[in-house]
Order: sequence, then C-alpha cells, then structure tokens
Amino acid sequence: MYPDAYIDFLVQFHGSRDYFECHEILEDYWKQTNENDRKKSVWVGLIQLSVALYHQRSGNMKGAYRILRKSLDIIEEKKDAIIKLGLDYEKLLILLRKRLKEIENCLSYYSISLPIHDKKLLERAMNRCQLLGFAWNEKSDLSNPSLIKKHTLRNRQSVILEREKQLRLRKNKRPDS
Repeated sequence: MYPDAYIDFLVQFHGSRDYFECHEILEDYWKQTNENDRKKSVWVGLIQLSVALYHQRSGNMKGAYRILRKSLDIIEEKKDAIIKLGLDYEKLLILLRKRLKEIENCLSYYSISLPIHDKKLLERAMNRCQLLGFAWNEKSDLSNPSLIKKHTLRNRQSVILEREKQLRLRKNKRPDS
C-alpha cells in the first residue's frame, strides 16, 4: 500500500533523524515517479521538509525558513495525497506552521514526529526502525557531525561529474553552439 521508500523515509525521519538521508531516499523515489506536476509533488513537499529540518538543526535559519515555506505551500495543496500517506493532514499543518514560526524567530531545533494516523503504517515503520537498530522517536544527536554537517563530509565527486555532464549536454543542445 505504501512505497518502501516512504517507509524508509519514515524510519530515518523518526529513528536515525538523518534528514539528509530522508532527502536522498525520497528524491530517488520521486525521480522514478511519473507525476504530471513533478515540482508540486507531495514527495517534493516531504523532501523539502527534511531539508528544512537539516538546515534548522545546523543553524541555517534563513535556508530552513525558505525551504519549509515551500514545503508547507505544497503540503497545504496536497490534502488527499497526505491522507493517502497515512498522515493526519490537519495535525501536520499545525506542526509545520508552528515550526515555521519557530524558525522565523530563530528558535533552536528540536526533533519532531510526523502525525501518523494509520496504525498499520506506524507499526510497519516502527518494526523496520527496530530492525535497523534505531529507537523510534529518539531525539537527534546534536553532537553527531555526520547528522549535523553530513553534506560537507560526503564525497561529492560523482555529483560534480554529473553536473558537469549535464552542463555539457545543455550546451550541445543550444542552437547557437
């Protein structure tokens, strides 16, 4: 009923609190979907939520606010999709609006939990979380640099090479080249 990538996202979101990994998991899944309005996909809204929390936790309030605002805009428009993902739409909006105000006021990060209303989904995600050795709803380890600054610690060579490749392809497609 729910994509495995979504379950994995929930596990990382509530277990490891690795929001960078949450972003990676859902971005890979989102790229495989064939949705009409891909930029306004519910998946993009959840990806942006993860990115916003990652930024807030690392102290980048400006980036966190900007990205969470975009996430909230999408999620507000995707009531049916949010409900189909087993989340309580109204509680999610309250949670995200509250977090947006906190970020706007430069308040410190603290871990949040998505309001999962589907009991079977919650059980499935909690079981997978336990299998991976995480405690469900554990607070973020704010002393762990691999969570706080993960993007600066990873090997970005493949990303750089892919961007260069895409740039060359775009240049070759231009009529003036």
